[in-house]
Amino acid sequence: MNYVKLYLLTAVAFFAIDFVWLTRIAAGFYERHIGQLLRAEPVVTAAVGFYALYLAGIVVFAVLPGLEAGSLARSAVLGGFLGLVAYATFDLTCMALFTGFPWIVVAVDLVWGTVLTATVASAGFGIGRWLGMG
Repeated sequence: MNYVKLYLLTAVAFFAIDFVWLTRIAAGFYERHIGQLLRAEPVVTAAVGFYALYLAGIVVFAVLPGLEAGSLARSAVLGGFLGLVAYATFDLTCMALFTGFPWIVVAVDLVWGTVLTATVASAGFGIGRWLGMG
């Protein structure tokens, strides 16, 4: 049951941070640079699928190893690396396939994915400790 709580509470941290990024900070940036590619409304099922899998990845590949080692730094570093790999997978594939996909979007997304995932993995580590998991 603690694993479910860990997942759900880590999800709350992720959504709180990513919501601010997407709605307050990055919305205009993405509109300026890739607006012609953006849908008027996102496909909700695709977004839910991504978030569900990505959060599981954060917990399994960053939070739990940090808890097992008793190391916040381990969760943060593994989370940052996971974020870099995941966001690079998307952005570098877009760069490879889509004409004119801007480098600035790739660079900003790679930094954001790294920082977001490291931060969320760190929060998940704290949540896991609070739940008595490490």
